[in-house]
Amino acid sequence: MSKYMKTAVDVFLEYDTEKIVHIKSKKVGLINRVIQLGIIGYIIGWVLIYEKGYQSTDEVVSAITTKLKGVSYTDITDNPLRLVKDPTPYNRIWDPADYVVPPEQTDAFFVMSNMIITQDQQMSTCAEDPGMLNVSCTTNDDCPAGVPVVNGNGVRTGNCTTYTYPDGNTTKTCEIHAWCPVEYDQTPLNGSAVLRDIVNFTVLIKNTAQFTKFNFSKRNILETSDADYLKGCTYNKKTDKFCPIFKLGDIISETEEDFESLAYLGGVMGIFIKWDCNLDHSWEKCVPKYSFRRLDNKNAKIAKGYNFRYAHYFKDEGIETRKLLKAYGILFQIIVTGEAGKFDIIPLFLNIGAGLALLSLATIVCDMVVLYVLKKRHYYKNKKYLMVDDVDGGGGYEEFGGHSDRGASKQVPSTVQEHQQESHHQSDA
Repeated sequence: MSKYMKTAVDVFLEYDTEKIVHIKSKKVGLINRVIQLGIIGYIIGWVLIYEKGYQSTDEVVSAITTKLKGVSYTDITDNPLRLVKDPTPYNRIWDPADYVVPPEQTDAFFVMSNMIITQDQQMSTCAEDPGMLNVSCTTNDDCPAGVPVVNGNGVRTGNCTTYTYPDGNTTKTCEIHAWCPVEYDQTPLNGSAVLRDIVNFTVLIKNTAQFTKFNFSKRNILETSDADYLKGCTYNKKTDKFCPIFKLGDIISETEEDFESLAYLGGVMGIFIKWDCNLDHSWEKCVPKYSFRRLDNKNAKIAKGYNFRYAHYFKDEGIETRKLLKAYGILFQIIVTGEAGKFDIIPLFLNIGAGLALLSLATIVCDMVVLYVLKKRHYYKNKKYLMVDDVDGGGGYEEFGGHSDRGASKQVPSTVQEHQQESHHQSDA
Protein backbone atom coordinates (compact mmCIF):
# COMPACT_ATOMS: atom_id res chain seq x y z
CA MET A 1 0.00 0.00 0.00
CA SER A 2 2.88 2.37 0.87
CA LYS A 3 4.32 1.73 -2.61
CA TYR A 4 1.15 2.95 -4.28
CA MET A 5 0.99 5.93 -1.97
CA LYS A 6 4.56 6.85 -2.82
CA THR A 7 3.82 6.57 -6.56
CA ALA A 8 0.73 8.73 -6.18
CA VAL A 9 2.66 11.37 -4.23
CA ASP A 10 5.47 11.34 -6.83
CA VAL A 11 3.00 11.81 -9.68
CA PHE A 12 1.12 14.54 -7.85
CA LEU A 13 4.29 16.46 -7.05
CA GLU A 14 5.80 16.23 -10.53
CA TYR A 15 6.28 19.39 -12.53
CA ASP A 16 6.29 19.71 -16.33
CA THR A 17 8.11 22.53 -18.10
CA GLU A 18 8.63 23.36 -21.75
CA LYS A 19 11.71 22.10 -23.54
CA ILE A 20 12.63 23.87 -26.75
CA VAL A 21 13.81 21.47 -29.47
CA HIS A 22 14.92 23.11 -32.71
CA ILE A 23 14.10 20.62 -35.48
CA LYS A 24 15.63 21.38 -38.86
CA SER A 25 13.04 19.53 -40.94
CA LYS A 26 11.66 21.15 -44.08
CA LYS A 27 8.50 19.05 -43.89
CA VAL A 28 7.66 20.07 -40.33
CA GLY A 29 8.77 23.66 -40.91
CA LEU A 30 6.49 23.97 -43.95
CA ILE A 31 3.51 22.58 -42.00
CA ASN A 32 4.22 25.00 -39.15
CA ARG A 33 4.39 28.06 -41.42
CA VAL A 34 1.30 27.08 -43.44
CA ILE A 35 -0.78 26.71 -40.27
CA GLN A 36 0.54 29.95 -38.83
CA LEU A 37 -0.21 31.84 -42.04
CA GLY A 38 -3.69 30.30 -42.14
CA ILE A 39 -4.42 31.40 -38.57
CA ILE A 40 -3.07 34.90 -39.20
CA GLY A 41 -5.14 35.12 -42.39
CA TYR A 42 -8.23 34.00 -40.46
CA ILE A 43 -7.62 36.63 -37.76
CA ILE A 44 -7.05 39.49 -40.20
CA GLY A 45 -9.33 38.51 -43.08
CA TRP A 46 -12.32 36.94 -41.35
CA VAL A 47 -12.37 38.15 -37.74
CA LEU A 48 -11.12 41.70 -38.13
CA ILE A 49 -12.12 42.69 -41.69
CA TYR A 50 -15.17 40.59 -42.65
CA GLU A 51 -16.72 40.20 -39.18
CA LYS A 52 -15.49 43.65 -38.08
CA GLY A 53 -14.02 42.26 -34.90
CA TYR A 54 -12.68 45.71 -34.06
CA GLN A 55 -16.22 47.04 -33.44
CA SER A 56 -18.67 47.02 -30.59
CA THR A 57 -22.23 46.22 -31.77
CA ASP A 58 -25.82 47.03 -30.82
CA GLU A 59 -29.21 45.65 -31.95
CA VAL A 60 -31.80 47.96 -33.50
CA VAL A 61 -34.78 49.28 -31.53
CA SER A 62 -37.60 50.32 -33.81
CA ALA A 63 -40.94 52.16 -33.97
CA ILE A 64 -43.37 51.84 -36.91
CA THR A 65 -46.48 53.71 -38.06
CA THR A 66 -48.43 53.23 -41.30
CA LYS A 67 -50.92 55.20 -43.39
CA LEU A 68 -52.98 53.64 -46.20
CA LYS A 69 -54.36 55.57 -49.17
CA GLY A 70 -56.59 54.52 -52.04
CA VAL A 71 -60.26 54.69 -53.03
CA SER A 72 -62.35 52.27 -55.09
CA TYR A 73 -65.94 51.85 -56.24
CA THR A 74 -67.28 48.32 -56.68
CA ASP A 75 -70.37 47.18 -58.59
CA ILE A 76 -70.91 43.44 -59.02
CA THR A 77 -74.44 43.64 -60.41
CA ASP A 78 -73.50 42.50 -63.91
CA ASN A 79 -70.48 40.48 -62.96
CA PRO A 80 -70.76 37.01 -64.57
CA LEU A 81 -69.07 35.48 -61.48
CA ARG A 82 -71.77 36.77 -59.08
CA LEU A 83 -73.13 34.18 -56.63
CA VAL A 84 -75.24 36.33 -54.27
CA LYS A 85 -78.85 37.13 -55.07
CA ASP A 86 -78.69 40.71 -53.78
CA PRO A 87 -75.56 42.61 -54.89
CA THR A 88 -76.63 45.88 -53.20
CA PRO A 89 -74.35 45.62 -50.11
CA TYR A 90 -71.33 45.23 -52.39
CA ASN A 91 -72.09 48.11 -54.75
CA ARG A 92 -70.45 50.98 -52.92
CA ILE A 93 -67.45 53.24 -52.43
CA TRP A 94 -64.50 51.99 -50.36
CA ASP A 95 -61.90 54.20 -48.68
CA PRO A 96 -59.25 53.47 -45.99
CA ALA A 97 -61.81 53.84 -43.19
CA ASP A 98 -63.71 50.92 -44.75
CA TYR A 99 -61.02 48.46 -45.80
CA VAL A 100 -58.29 49.04 -43.15
CA VAL A 101 -59.46 46.95 -40.19
CA PRO A 102 -58.62 47.74 -37.45
CA PRO A 103 -57.45 51.29 -38.20
CA GLU A 104 -54.12 50.78 -36.41
CA GLN A 105 -52.07 47.74 -35.38
CA THR A 106 -48.66 47.21 -33.83
CA ASP A 107 -46.08 46.68 -36.58
CA ALA A 108 -48.78 45.50 -39.00
CA PHE A 109 -51.78 46.56 -41.09
CA PHE A 110 -54.68 44.67 -42.66
CA VAL A 111 -56.26 45.47 -46.03
CA MET A 112 -59.62 43.89 -46.81
CA SER A 113 -59.90 42.54 -50.34
CA ASN A 114 -62.98 40.30 -50.17
CA MET A 115 -65.94 40.01 -47.83
CA ILE A 116 -69.25 38.36 -46.97
CA ILE A 117 -71.83 40.91 -45.77
CA THR A 118 -74.85 39.91 -43.70
CA GLN A 119 -77.25 42.84 -43.43
CA ASP A 120 -79.57 43.88 -40.59
CA GLN A 121 -78.98 41.18 -38.01
CA GLN A 122 -81.06 41.42 -34.84
CA MET A 123 -81.16 39.31 -31.67
CA SER A 124 -83.96 36.82 -32.22
CA THR A 125 -84.57 33.13 -33.02
CA CYS A 126 -83.95 31.56 -36.42
CA ALA A 127 -82.79 28.36 -38.09
CA GLU A 128 -79.11 27.51 -37.75
CA ASP A 129 -76.83 27.32 -40.80
CA PRO A 130 -77.05 23.73 -42.13
CA GLY A 131 -73.30 23.80 -42.69
CA MET A 132 -72.71 23.52 -38.93
CA LEU A 133 -72.18 20.18 -37.22
CA ASN A 134 -75.08 18.30 -35.58
CA VAL A 135 -77.81 20.81 -36.44
CA SER A 136 -79.82 18.78 -38.98
CA CYS A 137 -83.06 17.53 -37.43
CA THR A 138 -86.38 15.87 -38.11
CA THR A 139 -88.10 16.40 -34.72
CA ASN A 140 -87.71 18.69 -31.73
CA ASP A 141 -86.02 15.86 -29.82
CA ASP A 142 -82.99 16.31 -32.09
CA CYS A 143 -82.49 19.84 -30.74
CA PRO A 144 -81.97 19.81 -26.92
CA ALA A 145 -82.80 23.22 -25.52
CA GLY A 146 -80.04 25.35 -24.03
CA VAL A 147 -77.20 23.50 -25.77
CA PRO A 148 -74.89 25.79 -27.81
CA VAL A 149 -74.06 24.78 -31.37
CA VAL A 150 -70.36 23.88 -31.40
CA ASN A 151 -68.56 26.42 -33.61
CA GLY A 152 -71.99 27.68 -34.59
CA ASN A 153 -73.99 30.88 -34.33
CA GLY A 154 -76.15 30.44 -31.24
CA VAL A 155 -77.88 28.31 -28.59
CA ARG A 156 -80.59 25.75 -29.39
CA THR A 157 -84.17 26.66 -28.43
CA GLY A 158 -85.44 23.06 -28.51
CA ASN A 159 -87.33 23.42 -31.77
CA CYS A 160 -86.65 21.94 -35.19
CA THR A 161 -87.48 24.46 -37.90
CA THR A 162 -87.09 25.16 -41.62
CA TYR A 163 -83.94 26.78 -43.05
CA THR A 164 -84.28 28.53 -46.42
CA TYR A 165 -81.22 28.82 -48.68
CA PRO A 166 -80.67 32.03 -50.69
CA ASP A 167 -81.74 30.17 -53.84
CA GLY A 168 -85.10 29.20 -52.25
CA ASN A 169 -84.33 25.56 -51.38
CA THR A 170 -85.15 24.44 -47.85
CA THR A 171 -83.99 21.95 -45.21
CA LYS A 172 -84.61 21.23 -41.52
CA THR A 173 -82.19 22.54 -38.85
CA CYS A 174 -82.31 23.35 -35.15
CA GLU A 175 -83.71 26.72 -34.17
CA ILE A 176 -81.29 28.92 -32.16
CA HIS A 177 -81.13 32.11 -30.13
CA ALA A 178 -78.75 34.23 -32.20
CA TRP A 179 -78.17 37.32 -34.30
CA CYS A 180 -80.63 36.61 -37.10
CA PRO A 181 -80.58 35.94 -39.96
CA VAL A 182 -77.38 33.90 -39.57
CA GLU A 183 -74.54 34.34 -42.03
CA TYR A 184 -74.58 32.25 -45.18
CA ASP A 185 -70.91 31.46 -45.75
CA GLN A 186 -70.59 32.11 -49.48
CA THR A 187 -68.38 34.71 -51.16
CA PRO A 188 -70.23 37.13 -53.46
CA LEU A 189 -68.09 36.26 -56.51
CA ASN A 190 -66.96 32.82 -57.64
CA GLY A 191 -63.16 32.66 -57.31
CA SER A 192 -62.65 36.42 -57.49
CA ALA A 193 -62.27 39.19 -54.89
CA VAL A 194 -64.70 42.08 -54.71
CA LEU A 195 -62.12 44.74 -53.86
CA ARG A 196 -59.51 43.93 -56.49
CA ASP A 197 -58.40 47.56 -56.74
CA ILE A 198 -56.29 47.22 -53.59
CA VAL A 199 -53.47 46.32 -55.99
CA ASN A 200 -53.23 50.06 -56.71
CA PHE A 201 -53.48 51.27 -53.11
CA THR A 202 -50.39 52.61 -51.35
CA VAL A 203 -49.00 52.55 -47.82
CA LEU A 204 -46.64 55.02 -46.21
CA ILE A 205 -44.37 53.23 -43.71
CA LYS A 206 -42.65 55.50 -41.21
CA ASN A 207 -39.90 53.68 -39.36
CA THR A 208 -37.53 55.13 -36.77
CA ALA A 209 -34.48 52.99 -36.00
CA GLN A 210 -32.42 53.56 -32.87
CA PHE A 211 -29.11 52.16 -31.65
CA THR A 212 -29.24 53.29 -28.03
CA LYS A 213 -25.71 52.13 -27.20
CA PHE A 214 -24.30 54.67 -29.65
CA ASN A 215 -27.00 57.35 -29.14
CA PHE A 216 -27.90 57.03 -32.83
CA SER A 217 -31.37 57.51 -34.34
CA LYS A 218 -32.57 57.73 -37.93
CA ARG A 219 -35.82 57.49 -39.94
CA ASN A 220 -36.41 55.65 -43.18
CA ILE A 221 -37.56 58.97 -44.64
CA LEU A 222 -34.34 60.54 -45.84
CA GLU A 223 -33.58 64.02 -44.56
CA THR A 224 -33.02 65.12 -48.14
CA SER A 225 -36.67 64.33 -48.89
CA ASP A 226 -39.34 67.05 -48.91
CA ALA A 227 -43.13 67.04 -48.89
CA ASP A 228 -43.36 67.28 -52.68
CA TYR A 229 -41.06 64.27 -53.05
CA LEU A 230 -43.26 62.13 -50.79
CA LYS A 231 -46.38 63.12 -52.73
CA GLY A 232 -45.03 61.69 -55.95
CA CYS A 233 -42.57 58.91 -55.13
CA THR A 234 -43.24 55.18 -55.05
CA TYR A 235 -40.78 52.55 -53.88
CA ASN A 236 -38.86 50.76 -56.61
CA LYS A 237 -35.85 48.61 -55.75
CA LYS A 238 -34.00 49.86 -58.84
CA THR A 239 -35.07 53.46 -59.41
CA ASP A 240 -36.22 54.70 -55.98
CA LYS A 241 -35.18 52.26 -53.25
CA PHE A 242 -35.43 54.80 -50.41
CA CYS A 243 -39.00 55.98 -50.98
CA PRO A 244 -41.14 54.94 -47.94
CA ILE A 245 -44.38 54.75 -49.97
CA PHE A 246 -45.15 51.26 -51.27
CA LYS A 247 -47.72 50.17 -53.82
CA LEU A 248 -49.44 47.02 -52.51
CA GLY A 249 -49.36 45.44 -55.94
CA ASP A 250 -45.59 45.95 -56.13
CA ILE A 251 -45.09 44.28 -52.75
CA ILE A 252 -47.05 41.23 -53.92
CA SER A 253 -45.17 41.19 -57.23
CA GLU A 254 -41.83 41.16 -55.36
CA THR A 255 -42.89 37.91 -53.67
CA GLU A 256 -43.93 36.38 -57.02
CA GLU A 257 -47.32 35.45 -55.52
CA ASP A 258 -50.58 35.24 -57.49
CA PHE A 259 -52.61 38.31 -56.58
CA GLU A 260 -55.99 36.84 -57.56
CA SER A 261 -55.80 33.87 -55.18
CA LEU A 262 -54.21 35.99 -52.45
CA ALA A 263 -56.95 38.62 -52.62
CA TYR A 264 -59.75 36.03 -52.81
CA LEU A 265 -58.97 34.06 -49.62
CA GLY A 266 -56.42 36.35 -47.97
CA GLY A 267 -52.93 35.70 -46.66
CA VAL A 268 -50.04 37.06 -44.61
CA MET A 269 -47.19 39.03 -46.18
CA GLY A 270 -43.94 40.09 -44.55
CA ILE A 271 -42.30 43.48 -45.13
CA PHE A 272 -38.72 43.25 -43.87
CA ILE A 273 -36.74 46.39 -43.06
CA LYS A 274 -33.07 45.79 -42.36
CA TRP A 275 -30.77 48.34 -40.77
CA ASP A 276 -27.15 47.15 -40.96
CA CYS A 277 -25.00 50.19 -40.25
CA ASN A 278 -21.28 50.79 -39.92
CA LEU A 279 -21.18 53.88 -37.72
CA ASP A 280 -17.50 54.37 -38.44
CA HIS A 281 -18.72 55.72 -41.77
CA SER A 282 -20.82 58.82 -42.33
CA TRP A 283 -24.36 59.23 -40.98
CA GLU A 284 -25.84 59.27 -44.49
CA LYS A 285 -24.62 55.76 -45.27
CA CYS A 286 -26.86 54.19 -42.63
CA VAL A 287 -29.92 53.41 -44.79
CA PRO A 288 -32.65 50.73 -44.68
CA LYS A 289 -32.97 47.80 -47.05
CA TYR A 290 -36.40 46.38 -47.88
CA SER A 291 -37.42 42.84 -48.79
CA PHE A 292 -40.75 41.02 -49.01
CA ARG A 293 -41.94 37.46 -48.46
CA ARG A 294 -45.20 35.57 -47.95
CA LEU A 295 -45.38 34.23 -44.41
CA ASP A 296 -48.42 31.92 -44.35
CA ASN A 297 -48.64 28.54 -46.10
CA LYS A 298 -50.36 29.05 -49.44
CA ASN A 299 -50.51 25.27 -50.02
CA ALA A 300 -52.43 24.49 -46.81
CA LYS A 301 -55.10 21.82 -47.28
CA ILE A 302 -57.51 23.27 -44.69
CA ALA A 303 -58.06 26.72 -43.12
CA LYS A 304 -56.32 28.37 -46.05
CA GLY A 305 -55.90 32.13 -46.26
CA TYR A 306 -56.70 34.81 -43.68
CA ASN A 307 -60.11 36.09 -42.53
CA PHE A 308 -62.02 37.30 -39.49
CA ARG A 309 -65.41 38.78 -38.60
CA TYR A 310 -66.40 42.17 -37.26
CA ALA A 311 -69.67 44.12 -37.06
CA HIS A 312 -71.10 47.64 -37.29
CA TYR A 313 -73.84 48.28 -34.68
CA PHE A 314 -76.73 50.73 -34.96
CA LYS A 315 -80.36 51.22 -33.90
CA ASP A 316 -83.24 50.45 -36.29
CA GLU A 317 -86.48 51.84 -34.88
CA GLY A 318 -85.05 51.47 -31.40
CA ILE A 319 -83.96 47.85 -31.95
CA GLU A 320 -80.26 47.02 -31.70
CA THR A 321 -79.12 45.96 -35.15
CA ARG A 322 -75.80 45.15 -36.75
CA LYS A 323 -74.14 44.56 -40.11
CA LEU A 324 -71.80 41.55 -39.96
CA LEU A 325 -68.78 41.35 -42.24
CA LYS A 326 -66.55 38.35 -42.76
CA ALA A 327 -63.40 40.06 -44.01
CA TYR A 328 -60.86 38.34 -46.26
CA GLY A 329 -57.66 40.20 -46.95
CA ILE A 330 -53.93 40.57 -46.62
CA LEU A 331 -52.23 41.06 -43.29
CA PHE A 332 -48.92 42.85 -43.78
CA GLN A 333 -46.45 42.19 -40.96
CA ILE A 334 -43.58 44.68 -40.74
CA ILE A 335 -40.43 43.11 -39.31
CA VAL A 336 -37.45 45.33 -38.50
CA THR A 337 -34.01 43.84 -37.91
CA GLY A 338 -30.52 45.24 -37.87
CA GLU A 339 -27.23 45.76 -36.14
CA ALA A 340 -24.84 48.69 -35.90
CA GLY A 341 -21.11 48.56 -35.24
CA LYS A 342 -18.60 51.16 -34.10
CA PHE A 343 -14.87 51.00 -33.37
CA ASP A 344 -14.01 49.89 -29.84
CA ILE A 345 -10.53 49.07 -28.55
CA ILE A 346 -11.77 46.34 -26.18
CA PRO A 347 -13.22 43.89 -28.76
CA LEU A 348 -10.20 44.60 -30.98
CA PHE A 349 -7.76 43.47 -28.28
CA LEU A 350 -9.96 40.53 -27.29
CA ASN A 351 -10.10 39.22 -30.86
CA ILE A 352 -6.37 39.73 -31.42
CA GLY A 353 -5.60 37.93 -28.15
CA ALA A 354 -7.89 35.05 -29.05
CA GLY A 355 -6.23 34.83 -32.46
CA LEU A 356 -2.73 34.78 -31.01
CA ALA A 357 -3.79 31.96 -28.71
CA LEU A 358 -4.78 29.99 -31.81
CA LEU A 359 -1.17 30.10 -33.01
CA SER A 360 -0.36 27.41 -30.45
CA LEU A 361 -2.38 25.11 -32.66
CA ALA A 362 0.54 25.08 -35.12
CA THR A 363 2.87 23.73 -32.41
CA ILE A 364 0.36 21.04 -31.42
CA VAL A 365 -0.06 19.84 -35.01
CA CYS A 366 3.68 19.85 -35.69
CA ASP A 367 4.34 17.91 -32.47
CA MET A 368 1.85 15.27 -33.57
CA VAL A 369 3.56 15.00 -36.95
CA VAL A 370 7.02 14.75 -35.38
CA LEU A 371 6.06 12.29 -32.64
CA TYR A 372 3.60 10.05 -34.51
CA VAL A 373 4.04 10.42 -38.28
CA LEU A 374 7.72 10.80 -39.25
CA LYS A 375 9.81 7.66 -39.72
CA LYS A 376 12.32 8.72 -37.07
CA ARG A 377 9.63 9.62 -34.54
CA HIS A 378 11.29 7.55 -31.77
CA TYR A 379 14.48 9.57 -32.11
CA TYR A 380 12.53 12.85 -31.84
CA LYS A 381 10.68 11.55 -28.79
CA ASN A 382 14.01 10.96 -27.06
CA LYS A 383 15.07 14.52 -27.88
CA LYS A 384 11.77 16.14 -26.87
CA TYR A 385 11.11 14.43 -23.55
CA LEU A 386 13.62 14.40 -20.69
CA MET A 387 12.94 12.80 -17.30
CA VAL A 388 14.75 14.64 -14.48
CA ASP A 389 15.02 13.06 -11.01
CA ASP A 390 15.13 15.01 -7.78
CA VAL A 391 18.63 16.55 -7.85
CA ASP A 392 18.52 17.25 -4.11
CA GLY A 393 18.02 13.53 -3.59
CA GLY A 394 21.11 12.62 -5.62
CA GLY A 395 19.30 11.87 -8.86
CA GLY A 396 20.21 12.82 -12.40
CA TYR A 397 18.15 12.75 -15.55
CA GLU A 398 16.97 10.24 -18.09
CA GLU A 399 16.07 10.64 -21.72
CA PHE A 400 12.69 9.41 -22.84
CA GLY A 401 14.24 6.18 -24.07
CA GLY A 402 15.51 5.31 -20.59
CA HIS A 403 19.30 6.03 -20.94
CA SER A 404 20.61 7.50 -17.68
CA ASP A 405 23.42 10.04 -17.31
CA ARG A 406 24.15 9.17 -13.69
CA GLY A 407 27.71 7.86 -13.52
CA ALA A 408 27.53 6.43 -17.02
CA SER A 409 29.44 8.85 -19.20
CA LYS A 410 30.38 6.17 -21.66
CA GLN A 411 26.73 5.76 -22.61
CA VAL A 412 26.47 9.40 -23.67
CA PRO A 413 27.61 10.00 -27.23
CA SER A 414 30.35 12.54 -27.84
CA THR A 415 29.53 15.92 -29.31
CA VAL A 416 30.86 14.89 -32.71
CA GLN A 417 28.96 11.60 -32.70
CA GLU A 418 25.75 13.30 -31.58
CA HIS A 419 26.11 15.92 -34.30
CA GLN A 420 26.65 13.23 -36.92
CA GLN A 421 23.69 11.22 -35.62
CA GLU A 422 21.40 14.28 -35.64
CA SER A 423 22.53 15.19 -39.17
CA HIS A 424 21.70 11.64 -40.27
CA HIS A 425 18.23 11.85 -38.77
CA GLN A 426 17.60 15.29 -40.20
CA SER A 427 18.25 13.89 -43.69
CA ASP A 428 15.87 10.97 -42.98
CA ALA A 429 13.11 13.29 -41.80
